[in-house]
Amino acid sequence: MSDVALPSPRDAIATEAIHLRPPVNRRGLIYLLVAAGVVAVFLLEMTIGPVQIPFADVVQALTGAHASRLSWERIVLFARLPRAVNALFSGAALGTCGLLLQTLFRNPLADPYVLGTVQGARLGVAVLVVIAGVAGNTFSAKFGLMGDVTMAAGATVGSTLLMLVLMAAARRVNGVTLLILGLMLGFLCLGLVSVVLHFTDEGQANVFQYWDDGSFSGATRNQLMVLIPVVLLGIGLASSLVKPLNAMLLGESYAETMGVSVARVRLLAFAATALLAGAVTAYSGPIAFLGLVVAHLSRGLFRTSDHRVLIPAAALMGALVALITDLVTHLPWAKHFLHLNAVNGLIGAPVVIWVILSRRGGRTMEL
Repeated sequence: MSDVALPSPRDAIATEAIHLRPPVNRRGLIYLLVAAGVVAVFLLEMTIGPVQIPFADVVQALTGAHASRLSWERIVLFARLPRAVNALFSGAALGTCGLLLQTLFRNPLADPYVLGTVQGARLGVAVLVVIAGVAGNTFSAKFGLMGDVTMAAGATVGSTLLMLVLMAAARRVNGVTLLILGLMLGFLCLGLVSVVLHFTDEGQANVFQYWDDGSFSGATRNQLMVLIPVVLLGIGLASSLVKPLNAMLLGESYAETMGVSVARVRLLAFAATALLAGAVTAYSGPIAFLGLVVAHLSRGLFRTSDHRVLIPAAALMGALVALITDLVTHLPWAKHFLHLNAVNGLIGAPVVIWVILSRRGGRTMEL
């Protein structure tokens, strides 16, 4: 009998990961290119729109100098800059959410929108609208920064409650069933939103419907003062979980043998997801497909499942995709305008179809 020890499953997977992942210098180049793309599209957001603004005037407005025209300066600072900053941080948040949910549920179609987390946040905002007696930006105008904090809190509570239901169900059902359950809970939340809105007047309901359309436009400076710290906190919390998340890729039983408290990791990851999805939904409305697309793009570009690489990659890629879709939405279309979720759907639906058809003939949806 040979004395040569067979490699353990863990060693085999680690060896495969080493061969699949790109070299460090290539990985750094990808990070650099994605970051450069974020900067480039961000600046394009400042220049392109119904009013074309020269790049030199954009730079002057952003650096504190005066643009050639006062109207251009105001457009850049008070309309396009808040929208682009919102898209950047919201995209980073949703990209991180998609990656976390796909890892936790071991399902390639997991996403804040698909699993109903966004719908739970919508319900939280709708309830808050009824309680406050006002809606959307009217609430912010009346109560200032406290109103913006309360709006984010309402959305986070709604998304948290839905995530708790999914977390309880995750131990009893498989990934496909959990996905269907998330969809059904999302539809339930949509129905409850309609019921809740019956307790508001027509004007308040119209403002809510405008917010509910989903857009990075209209974010105020006060809202960004809440959104940015919350997104940084959520991504920081996700980053602190990279080692246990990597262990969970090999199964919860294996992670527990490595000393990982699976229940604690799930709780923290769900908290990060609810925090990120809730804050984004509060100020941008329901944004579809972005988290799902970004997670797959990140894995495809970096060719790894290592969360030390994927979490910053998903944040950067999410920012880039959100900026691109927002730019397409606000191009100077001559006869019509696009909705953000319509553009996201044009990108996201083919990705979903590709994922379904490429998963071993459609027989399984487990990662």
